Order: sequence, then C-alpha cells, then structure tokens
Amino acid sequence: MLRVAALGLFALAAVIGGMFAFVSPPRLLSHYDRLAGGHDGSQPLATGVPFGSHGQRLDIWAPNDVAGAPLPVVIFWYGGGWAKGDRASYAFAGRALAKAGFVVVIPDYRKVPQVRFPAFLEDGAEAAAWVEGNIAQYRGDPARVAFMGHSAGAYQAVMLALDSKRLAVEGVDSGFVKAAVGLSGPYDFHPFTSERAIDAFSRWPHPQETQPIAFARKDAPPMLLVTSDGDETVRPKNANNLGAKLRAMGAPVEVKNFGPLDHEEIVMALSVPFRGKGPVLADSVAFLREHLGE
Repeated sequence: MLRVAALGLFALAAVIGGMFAFVSPPRLLSHYDRLAGGHDGSQPLATGVPFGSHGQRLDIWAPNDVAGAPLPVVIFWYGGGWAKGDRASYAFAGRALAKAGFVVVIPDYRKVPQVRFPAFLEDGAEAAAWVEGNIAQYRGDPARVAFMGHSAGAYQAVMLALDSKRLAVEGVDSGFVKAAVGLSGPYDFHPFTSERAIDAFSRWPHPQETQPIAFARKDAPPMLLVTSDGDETVRPKNANNLGAKLRAMGAPVEVKNFGPLDHEEIVMALSVPFRGKGPVLADSVAFLREHLGE
C-alpha cells in the first residue's frame, strides 16, 4: 500500500512539475506544498495588509512560535515577467522561509500593461517603507531586513538594494537592506530582446537606468545571486556579469550556479515537493542567517 501511495505521489509530482514548466502555476504549487507538509512550522500572521499609495497589499508569514526576541525579516518579491503573479500564489516561499526562522513579507506590485518602469520599483520601495515602519508589530526586526525574489522579483530585490535613491524617495536609508538574494534574476539585459522586457522598459528614455548592473557599487549590501545553466528564460550571464562587476569593486557577492535546473525549477526548489532538485533553500537560508543572524 505504501509503495502504491509513493508511486502515486511521484506521478503527481511529475504531472505538476510538467504543468509548472509550461504554464508556471505557482498557486497550484502552493496547494501541493501545503498538502506535502509545507505548512508545518509556519503560519500566516496577516493577509491582504494594505500599503503604499496604489492599493497594494501584502502577506506576512512567520514561524509558529513568534514569542521572544524579534526575528530577522525577508521581503520576497515574486516573478512573472512584470506582467503577472500575485502574493497568495507564493505561499510556498513564505512558508519555507518562515519555517527557517524569518518573518516573511510578500508584497504585490503593479504590473504591465497598466504600468511600465519604474512603477513596479516604486511599489517595491513603498513595501520596504511599510516594513521599516510596521514590521515590529509582527515580531519582525526592522534593523535586520533582507530583500529576496525570483525572476522579475529578483530584479525588484536587487535593483532596490543597489539603486538607493529608490528607497530614499520613501524615506528609507540605503543601509536598511542588510543583504539580498536574487534567484534567476535579470540584471544586465539591455538591449531588450524579450517581449516582456520590451513592454516593461522600452518606453524609458534612458535604458541604462533600468539595469541593476549600472548601479553596482562598492558599498552594496552582501548579495547571493543564484543562476543555472539550464535557465533559457534569464540567461546566467545576468548573474555572472553583475557578480563580476560587484566583485571587481570589492563588494561582497556570491554567485551560485545550479547546473541543469531551469528557470522555474529554481523557485520550485523552495517548496517541499521539489526541494530535492537542489539546495536553493538551504543555501539561501545559510546566506541570510550569516548576514541577518538568527
């Protein structure tokens, strides 16, 4: 009976994995993650919390036991090519990081075609300002905050960590972000070739201002840039080029390549069902703990 059940689970995993590769249904993955035990050790502290000036909302995840000293905070931005995605669909990421001991904030942001660059970054800066002013109410430590994201969300995390003027507009000091983790993010992608990048950025008159690599600086917060040779959506050159430039400037940066994993599998590896694809979660958590403490 156990063998039959196990075979059924693996078959389901294969089906969902295939669906994710083609249509990227993170909401389905979040449901599957919960059924596989992803909810153990974490809890949603709040959902649909309003922030910012454009009707944005965010969700907050935390370990089951949030008593005691304030916990380090991770703001996680999801991907979707700046055109789709929503915070609830990435519950699997919130649960995984919360179980590891972080208060996790997953904010929504405006999308193309309703907005173009830099509106989604402005929303990200507003999320950071909200965290700085309010996360203590949810047992988070505003003095220990990291930015993290996947794909377009990694763009959000890394760009906001590097281009300090975005945060300054919202009254947030550049020293607010203590570390950043980018999973499969675009950081050096001009000239624009993909339809999504063209839609999101081509109307801006100064294209270099859209590129995270243009804002590399010696005093950047420590960064972990995760990439993979199997990623045909956001090529490894993005992480490699940014990592090389930061390293040449003397900034603390790590670039990790997860070999054959594709673009979606990198973020899928945060979930319980697909964690065996690679130690993306373990490496990210170790990096965050090193720079934020436990």
